[in-house]
Amino acid sequence: MKSILALLIGLACISAASAAEFQSLFNGKDLTGWHIMNDVTAEVVDGNLRIVKGMGWLRSDKEYGDFVFECEWRALEEKYDSGFYLRAGMEGKPWPTDTWQVNLRFDMVGALCGHGKLTPSAPTVPVNEWVKSRIEAKGRKLKLSVNGQKTWEYDGYDRVKGYLGIQVENRAFDFRNLRIRPLR
Repeated sequence: MKSILALLIGLACISAASAAEFQSLFNGKDLTGWHIMNDVTAEVVDGNLRIVKGMGWLRSDKEYGDFVFECEWRALEEKYDSGFYLRAGMEGKPWPTDTWQVNLRFDMVGALCGHGKLTPSAPTVPVNEWVKSRIEAKGRKLKLSVNGQKTWEYDGYDRVKGYLGIQVENRAFDFRNLRIRPLR
């Protein structure tokens, strides 16, 4: 009985430690940790990070190498279009030029775009429906899961470090539970 209890306590500690490895990227109160790049309107609404309008992007304070990024998002308008920039540089306007993007466009949800490459996309998601995305970047490899389902893996990613970004393309989106676990 004591060994089972010790095992359960150990598993609980491991689970708590794993969760603690993730760092929140959004506090639910303001845009601390994010920088507005170019002509963008973003705000906090009901504890969600809302991108409202403009042509540009929000970028993280920090640069990341290998990481696991998770968040939930929902489009608030038809024909929606946004995306996540991975290991982005700061060059380019309105968006970073030498980077890759996991697309959040209505007809290309989850597609990886960059340097003429395009991976398969996930099914279109209805407006106002929350979606959970998980992106893992490890060396040259990227993986995407949407709502817990593996969408694709790609080997050939050419940037080793950069900013995480959220594309703003004149469509309203909400984001919540943005978190990252650096892997190195």
